[in-house]
Amino acid sequence: MPGLGPRRTTVDWRAFAREMASMARDLLAQDSVGATLEHITRAATERVPGCDAAGILLLHGKSVETLAPTHDLVVESDRLQERLAEGPCFDAARPSTGQRVFRIADFTAEQPRWPAYAEQARGLGVGSMMGFLLYTEDEDLGALDLYSHRPGAFTDDGETAGWLLASHAAIAFSSARSHAQMEQAVATRHVIGEAMGILMGSHRLTEEQAFEVLRRYSQEKNIKLREVARRVCEEGRLT
Repeated sequence: MPGLGPRRTTVDWRAFAREMASMARDLLAQDSVGATLEHITRAATERVPGCDAAGILLLHGKSVETLAPTHDLVVESDRLQERLAEGPCFDAARPSTGQRVFRIADFTAEQPRWPAYAEQARGLGVGSMMGFLLYTEDEDLGALDLYSHRPGAFTDDGETAGWLLASHAAIAFSSARSHAQMEQAVATRHVIGEAMGILMGSHRLTEEQAFEVLRRYSQEKNIKLREVARRVCEEGRLT
């Protein structure tokens, strides 16, 4: 695994608590979901003993989405798990398994739970790994996955550190996503209102009639309402 240097193997819990407090403030200060997630995965490689690479895996049915990977290894591992439909990160992202933490200490040993994945992951350079379900009271958000090219790299302290980081990460991820959704909703309302105004002025329609024109066009053409409104704003009419 080129470009990955040695990592600390023990935890100074007093220093770690200070780092977590600082990170919590930094996470809430990020200006986008992407920036928040990149901050989380970078923090994992810097603060969790043994961690060489990190990423966040989202599961859409059986399809995998990789967010904020710090190394190509993360993407390759996620693609492998998607192709095989098995693996610890794949399971960690599914709350139905009932487990919130996965830890594989040594990929050189037999892994009966994920035999196909484990064999091929060794070829990618995975020595050990951990996965943490990202969740809040209201939602499950995916999994934070940590990798090392060294067998036995993750200790009990490393697992605790990873779990603490994942708990902070879940709250920050949920908050950033909610903020982004709110901004998108406001922008959507604005563009729809502007498009309705254009139609009301050009065709002498009421507000209700203008909205009905947009809605009907959206359904008939199978185009999202926001996209229909955007076209009206840009072109001054429905096309």
